Amino acid sequence: MIQSQPTHAKPPLDVFAYWACNSELRFCKWPFSDSDDESDLHDRCHLMDKAGVAEDAFFELTRLHQLAVKVMPKKHGKVEVRNQISALETDLMHEKKKSASAIVRVEKYVESRREMDRKLDIQYQRNIAEALDNHMTAVQRDHEHRSQIEERRIRNEAAIEEARKEKALQEEKLRQEKAKAEAKVKLELAAKKRAEEAKLAALEDERRAAKEAAEKEAIETSTRAASEVAKEATGHHIDASLGILNGSKTDGQSSGNILKAAENALKLEQERLQKYKEFEEKTKALGLSSNKDFQRHEQQFARRIRQISGTKENVRAKVNELIKMFNDPLYPQPINVAVFVKKIVAYFEVDQPSKVTFACGHVIVFLTSQVPYAMDLLLAELHRVCIYTVPKHISYSKSAFKSKEDYYKMIGYQEENGKIESTEAYLKRLACYMKLYAALVQTEAEGIQNPHGLKEGWAWLARFLNALPANVYTGVALEVILQMAGFALFRRYRSQFRKILKNISGNFLVALKAQGEKVKEPKLKQVTGNIQYYIEKNEFLQEPEGWKLQGSLLSGSMVPELDDPHSYHYPSNYSRSYQQYSSYY
Repeated sequence: MIQSQPTHAKPPLDVFAYWACNSELRFCKWPFSDSDDESDLHDRCHLMDKAGVAEDAFFELTRLHQLAVKVMPKKHGKVEVRNQISALETDLMHEKKKSASAIVRVEKYVESRREMDRKLDIQYQRNIAEALDNHMTAVQRDHEHRSQIEERRIRNEAAIEEARKEKALQEEKLRQEKAKAEAKVKLELAAKKRAEEAKLAALEDERRAAKEAAEKEAIETSTRAASEVAKEATGHHIDASLGILNGSKTDGQSSGNILKAAENALKLEQERLQKYKEFEEKTKALGLSSNKDFQRHEQQFARRIRQISGTKENVRAKVNELIKMFNDPLYPQPINVAVFVKKIVAYFEVDQPSKVTFACGHVIVFLTSQVPYAMDLLLAELHRVCIYTVPKHISYSKSAFKSKEDYYKMIGYQEENGKIESTEAYLKRLACYMKLYAALVQTEAEGIQNPHGLKEGWAWLARFLNALPANVYTGVALEVILQMAGFALFRRYRSQFRKILKNISGNFLVALKAQGEKVKEPKLKQVTGNIQYYIEKNEFLQEPEGWKLQGSLLSGSMVPELDDPHSYHYPSNYSRSYQQYSSYY
């Protein structure tokens, strides 16, 4: 039997009674403090390892057992220690199993992670390989595409060059054919004229008998011609002003001779005005004139034109700006061109400095080199506001016009507040329009073809002197042409131009002086003196003021320097005919 403990004996030892653990270290304390052994246990502390709670407990129990033997009854201590050792062994085995199971799970987890990493690595390498393959395929495809573009560009350039050469050959052929045709027509006209003169001389008596029929036919012809001129020059019918023409049969001047112009000049004028009329009708059909946005668009054109000055940089900048406005996607290009034509002609209703006029000539040539059909529209607008740019003249006839006012309107006088402007005001405006026309025909630039250049200026002089009478209107027109374009015409034609001046001095000026003595008009006398002074002092040898643009940009040697190095040649996208541009509507 187990003996009872003496009263002085210490109470049984509870191993876990005062065992405290923190997160890193574990310390043991005993609840008793009476004996030296308890004091010794209280002062000592043992650092426990984190590896396992059961091993730590077993070690501690063994130590406690050794201490407990000293303070507890021998038999009772053995039983307690044995029971606690058994419990600790059981816990130790359980912890070992749990540790082994945890280690197995960790190993399985590690193995599964390794397998997943391996699969991800394989997938990543596959993705990289696919991306690289796609990139190489794209690079190869891009290279092939660039090669195709380059080949297409080379073929297009070759085709354009071939087309240009073919077009040049065709133009040369047409020019030769035209020259032959004109020479043939001249010969035929000369032969016909001689035959008619001989016939008139032989049949003078018969002509007197047929005078009434001839006058009637002349009146009908004059009616048709005057009506056509009215439509071309003013854009509206003057049937009211021709009412008296149909009823009149006798007059001091033949009604059939009121229109003075070369036949080919009238034909060109009619073609240009017909194109201009078509543009006008289509513009009206679009109803843009009442559109506020379009009105602002027109003001932009007018502002760009007013900013033109006689410098190289300014001309280049304004050409670039106007080309961009021509290609404004908000409006068809022909509409933009028509607006430009109206605004630049309207700008010259008043006199502008010569350097501005010459600069505008450069701008027009550059723009029409990109948009060729714009030249016909510009010339048509000039013909419409000034008949002497054709050149042509309409003589006054009582049988063709009801009054002088109707005649003045016919040749371009403006009406303000119900009154016709003065002749002085009309002549000033006529001179302004002729300055623009003269600046245009004399403008030349290297590498740029002026479709209405010096050749047309020479043709204008020939038609003018062959067909138009000498009066104050024609005198002013001729004076402006000589002052603005005489220098360039002399540089091109030399001795031929001197012959023209000799013809002017010997014929036109003589007739002009006779006209001045007849009508006693101061302006006519002034014009006569100016032309005579120009010829006698050889002013055609002197460069006109403003002819050379600032920045060493000569009219005869101007090199375009726009953003596009080919911008002043005829690109294929601008070489379309007028009929093709009608598709914009």
